[in-house]
Amino acid sequence: MANYSKGLEGVIAAETKLSFIDGEKGVLEYLGIPIGELATYSTFEETVFLLWNGRLPTKAELESFNAEIRKRYDLGKEVARMVLDMPQTAEPMHVIRTLVSALGLYDPKPNAIDLASVRDKALTVLAQTPTMLAYFQHHRKGTPIVLPDRNLGLAENFLYMLNGKRPTPTMAKALDVCLVLHTDHGLNNSTFSARSVISTESDLYSALTAAIGSLRGPLHGGANEGVMKMLNQIPSVDAAEAFIQDKLAKKEKIPGFGHRVYKSYDPRAKHLKVLAKQLAEDTGNAGLYEKSARIEAVMEREKAAKGIYPNVDFYSATTYHCIGLPLDLFTPMFVVGRVGGWSAHILEQLADNRLYRPDVDYKGPHAVSYTPIEKR
Repeated sequence: MANYSKGLEGVIAAETKLSFIDGEKGVLEYLGIPIGELATYSTFEETVFLLWNGRLPTKAELESFNAEIRKRYDLGKEVARMVLDMPQTAEPMHVIRTLVSALGLYDPKPNAIDLASVRDKALTVLAQTPTMLAYFQHHRKGTPIVLPDRNLGLAENFLYMLNGKRPTPTMAKALDVCLVLHTDHGLNNSTFSARSVISTESDLYSALTAAIGSLRGPLHGGANEGVMKMLNQIPSVDAAEAFIQDKLAKKEKIPGFGHRVYKSYDPRAKHLKVLAKQLAEDTGNAGLYEKSARIEAVMEREKAAKGIYPNVDFYSATTYHCIGLPLDLFTPMFVVGRVGGWSAHILEQLADNRLYRPDVDYKGPHAVSYTPIEKR
């Protein structure tokens, strides 16, 4: 029996060429390219191409890839009708999980797992998850559906569908950067779920549905909603320190701080901090950013020595708020970005597959006699 590791911490369960993390130094790379460079110079679509193909595209390849995504924006009539049949009180994460699963119902070959078929299906899911979320937002608000605009990139098109008007370039770029930063992150819980399911030679839809269910948890992607709720509880910038000190005195966790892997500043949070400040100033939310900065200052003084720094969720909450996303769409936007990464891992797993089947360290009794029911 191998050594037991609670939560599989420190256990290497897969080999990958997709993303590299050095938690001590605060490094994240996709195919060797630092995340900061991709966030600054690339786009979400180009980042997905990089992960799916192991290299950056040529200009012609990127134009073709973008065109292929855009032509798939529209939902099929069956799935569109399903969105409008959803309860208006449903949580968006449950909605997106259900709808991604439902795509398999209308795929004539849902179980095909050759790499070409999986790539084709993944392109459709990538293109349609933003449309699903925008349609559901209008459904629950009782406002008219805004159809996709194939002239727009994925991030800009989502904001257009959501609000019925073209976003500012700053807002569109901000969402695009968030998607780049969220695309992949090693063998995190949801990525492990996707790889584990596809290792059974199941289908793409099942693997992505499992990943979305994993991401919904507050210990994974759901943490960014907790950050925004905390910021809303703090009445002013000056009240931030007392609020945090009170939580620390009660030994409560501060949402958006600490990470299972990073023991230094999360490189994604560094980029989002700059973005959040600019957006807050542009959208009249400077006070929200100042609250965040004050919280970080308190946490740096109290907890940085223990390796607890802001993670990607901390400043993504401010960013999402400033571009006008409802609170319960924060984590679904994480899904939109991560579909690209999950699909890359599914392709990588299938290219050299072995079924995940870990052992368990049994701690129960042995040789227990069965007691007939009349004697219990």
